[in-house]
Amino acid sequence: MLVQKQPLMRALRRSQTSLGSNNSTGSPSSPSSSSSWIHLRSVLFIVASSSSSPVTSDRGSLKSPWSRRRRKHALLAKQWKSLFDVDGKLSDGGIKFLKKIRTGGVEPSIRAEVWPFLLGMYDVKSSKKERDTVKAQKRKKYVELRKQCCQISKRGERSFKLKESSENNSNEDGGDNISQVLDSPTLDEASSAASRPSVSPELVEEEEEHDGGVITNEDISDEAETDSSEDSDSSEDSSEDTKPLLGSTETEDNNNNPYDRSDSTLKKPETGPTSCKSENFATWQRIIRLDAVRANSEWIVYSPSQAAVSEAKAQQLAESVGLKDFDHLEPCRIYHAARLVAILEAYALYDTEIGYCQGMSDLLSPIISVIEEDHVAFWCFVGFMRKARHNFRLDEVGIRRQLNIVSKIIKGKDSHLYKHLEKLQAEDCFFVYRMVVVLFRRELTFEQTLCLWEVMWADQAAIRAGIVRSAWRRMRLRAPPTDDLLLYAIAACVLQRRKMIIENYSSMDEIMRECNSMAGCLDVWKLLDDAHDLVVTLHDKI
Repeated sequence: MLVQKQPLMRALRRSQTSLGSNNSTGSPSSPSSSSSWIHLRSVLFIVASSSSSPVTSDRGSLKSPWSRRRRKHALLAKQWKSLFDVDGKLSDGGIKFLKKIRTGGVEPSIRAEVWPFLLGMYDVKSSKKERDTVKAQKRKKYVELRKQCCQISKRGERSFKLKESSENNSNEDGGDNISQVLDSPTLDEASSAASRPSVSPELVEEEEEHDGGVITNEDISDEAETDSSEDSDSSEDSSEDTKPLLGSTETEDNNNNPYDRSDSTLKKPETGPTSCKSENFATWQRIIRLDAVRANSEWIVYSPSQAAVSEAKAQQLAESVGLKDFDHLEPCRIYHAARLVAILEAYALYDTEIGYCQGMSDLLSPIISVIEEDHVAFWCFVGFMRKARHNFRLDEVGIRRQLNIVSKIIKGKDSHLYKHLEKLQAEDCFFVYRMVVVLFRRELTFEQTLCLWEVMWADQAAIRAGIVRSAWRRMRLRAPPTDDLLLYAIAACVLQRRKMIIENYSSMDEIMRECNSMAGCLDVWKLLDDAHDLVVTLHDKI
């Protein structure tokens, strides 16, 4: 049997491999166990696509918003503009806005404007003036994180050179050099060093209208000098928000989410001041760069402006973030890869408990394809990772919880299928592991992925804003917005194939081999329709 029934921690091994490859490339050695773990890609299998009996409906008179007869068109640009009042606030607190997206998604031309609301960068009840202030603050915080990344990279390069020097001159002063290498700075030290304006970091790419989107060394140095006079008035807020998110020894449980879901703004988990060595960041950095150059090109047709980027601009940005081995890529893919590196490095520093794990680049790639301003894309990614970060935790608690929910949904809906999975020792639903980790990104086309994510984000935004407690009437009572819509969709995907699974599969090996044929064969709106049925019948039982 390909996957034995063993503790999930043993099955979900970490190894430095590519999501696009089934071959392990090995993991670099590291003194810290948390610095080298990565998801083993060769075990990320999926349930295969096939024709089978549809999921039966128990929804009664309540029609799914995604059924063929009731599904509405995506939110259009004209409708989007009409939703705002004179102060730039969404009418009725964002209820119409979120309902519209939940039933039809978003027109591609306005996604860059809409997504910051869905992903929590902007409060759905905020005014235009408030959003402008938030955007300026967020930009400043992102630039600070990029400065810290450059600081750590430079210190790492110096340590590497010292190590080489110590090896070549071991008979003379090798001992002193080795001690300098071993005493490598922590991220905390780099953070404090980065706050000094005398440091001139490498190029940091960020989209800005006034300068074409690239921030140079001089831009950051000038900002640092300008900001130094302002920091005395706002040092407490700035230091709290720009400081890297340090690791926590807490383990997650279902009732202790480090993000407060009742709040409409993002909150970082409260963690103790634990030290994270620069070797961890260097490991994340190496893997990020490998994943970035391997990113697929499916996004190109959806982002004409980025697809037309000049070779000079792409090369400049790649060099500024230390990207290498990209000569085989066309300019637009080099540019895309460099943006992935810049934002993922910043996130690894922002949330050092998670750092970077393969799979996170799959979640970020669609975001930067839609949003051209790096600081906006970064904070949207932070909002996305509000929930998705638990997919990449070393303790696997988040993955266990989600697989357990999928298992409960299947058991509650189809006991016959569940008993068959038990017979195959597959009731833990490990075969949908990849769907959970990268949120259907590998099973759906690019456009389908964005549609599913937008519906999911609308549910989560409604919950953050407290809308479900006062609106949506029958929908609220029968099928309320849920944080776990993705899991209901995954369960629906399995249930759609119940007949084939029961009649044709007699071992886990067969399920695993058949699973790969699902990619590109799903109807996202049918999937959501069936997921809605499951929410209606089971949301109060799971």
